[in-house]
Amino acid sequence: MIEKNKEIVREAYAAISRGDAERFLGFLRDDVEWYFIGSHRFSGTMKGKEQIIEELFGVLGNELEGDGIQLEIRQLIAEGDKVVAEMLGTARSTSGKDYNNTYNLILTLESGLITEIREYLDTELVTEVFGRAV
Repeated sequence: MIEKNKEIVREAYAAISRGDAERFLGFLRDDVEWYFIGSHRFSGTMKGKEQIIEELFGVLGNELEGDGIQLEIRQLIAEGDKVVAEMLGTARSTSGKDYNNTYNLILTLESGLITEIREYLDTELVTEVFGRAV
């Protein structure tokens, strides 16, 4: 189960790097919860795919060039139903600002689907590129 969960996370975030949000969403349970630390535009908990599409992917799609964020997984650590992923992301905003962030995610999986994401990142950079909560 541990190696399978790590492979699911690899495949899900490879889809993000290809700009394939639909494929990524296929790895999420419909009632997934995605928590972002901080006080930036995306802070708090998004509940369900629809909210994620509207409040996260919609914004990223409008405000980042090309396919969005290119992610490089630096390491995956798994135990039980949890996978911890360290990633480096590179992107450029449509206003010309670099958005190169470091991510640490704690993902919970159940029956081959991601049920929870807890994301820790450079919140100062998020605010600089995307602004504060609206």
